[in-house]
Amino acid sequence: MPDDLDRRIIALLASDARMSLKDLAGHVGLSSPSTSERLKRLEEQGVIRGFTVEVDPARIGYTLQAIVRIRPLPGKLHVVQQLIVEVPEVTECDKVTGDDCFIARLHVRSIEQLDAILDRIADKAETNTAIVKTQPVMRRLPPLA
Repeated sequence: MPDDLDRRIIALLASDARMSLKDLAGHVGLSSPSTSERLKRLEEQGVIRGFTVEVDPARIGYTLQAIVRIRPLPGKLHVVQQLIVEVPEVTECDKVTGDDCFIARLHVRSIEQLDAILDRIADKAETNTAIVKTQPVMRRLPPLA
C-alpha cells in the first residue's frame, strides 16, 4: 500500500508524467536518489505501470467515438474476444458481468467505418452501440487518499 509520499509522487506524475526526477524530488521534499528508489519500488509493485503520452483522437482524424456493448453468441466468447483484441480502433474494452460480456470504446473516422467493424462480429455476437456526444469525465485516477 502506498504511503503519503508515494501518493504525492503518483499524483504529481499523473498530472505531468514528463516531470524530471529533480523536480519531482523537490516537490515531495526528498533527494533525487530517494525519489528514484520510491519510483522503482512503485514500478516493481505494479502501482505505476508506465509513463505515457495522452493523444486527442479527434486531432488525428478519429472524430467519432462509440461505446459498444457486446454479447457473444453461445460458444463464441473466445472468438469474439480475439476479434475485439485485433481491432485497432477498439481503444478500451472491459470484460464485464451482467447481460453483456464486453463493453468496448471505439474511435473511428466515420459511421461507415463503425459499421464495417461491427459487421465483422455480427455473426458471432449481438451488439448495442451508443455514440458518445461528450465525455464529461475523462479517464482519471481513483482518489489516492
